[in-house]
Amino acid sequence: MATSDSPVTRASLLVRLRDRTDQVAWSEFVELYSPVIYGFARKRGLQDADAADLMQDVLRSVTNAIERLEYDPKQGSFRGWLFTITRNKVFNHLSARKGKARGTGDTAAHAILAAHPDQSPDLDAAWEQDYQRQLTHLALNEIRGEFQPKTWEAFWRTAVDGEGAGEVAQRLAMSAGAVYVAKSRVLARLKDEVQRRIALDEEE
Repeated sequence: MATSDSPVTRASLLVRLRDRTDQVAWSEFVELYSPVIYGFARKRGLQDADAADLMQDVLRSVTNAIERLEYDPKQGSFRGWLFTITRNKVFNHLSARKGKARGTGDTAAHAILAAHPDQSPDLDAAWEQDYQRQLTHLALNEIRGEFQPKTWEAFWRTAVDGEGAGEVAQRLAMSAGAVYVAKSRVLARLKDEVQRRIALDEEE
């Protein structure tokens, strides 16, 4: 799908989400952030059902708060605001599970997370990594139809599966040079699509 045909508007995600009738904006928001929220909860130790419930709780919180949110880019990104909501709800869940009060005190919350074997040393970095991974996944799905099947397979086998260019060239009846070109073309297009999506997500 060409970028010019994308239903994404040039308005910021925040402004678009304030319009409850903008189903495209909400669909894009859920598609991008639901796996990130769910994955963050799972990696912090929540079971599948609890992580799914927490994800829905976060989405409800966004729905209820989005119209009242006064977004100031100087205070951080929309994604950072969403991270704070998710983190606090995970803290509350873990505090309750440990028999502690359901407050959001940082000291108690960090102590609980630090005791968990899956704790990341940098929650912000872990959140950003999951966001980038999901964004890349969506971008790959978006651009796949722009390439011939053989070009895409050459890219996938070398860039994703880690196969050597010579092996892939032989398998696909291509020259090694053609395999490198295919990989470079898709990676360049992928980079552009990811940057476009980040820009749309972070527009003021």
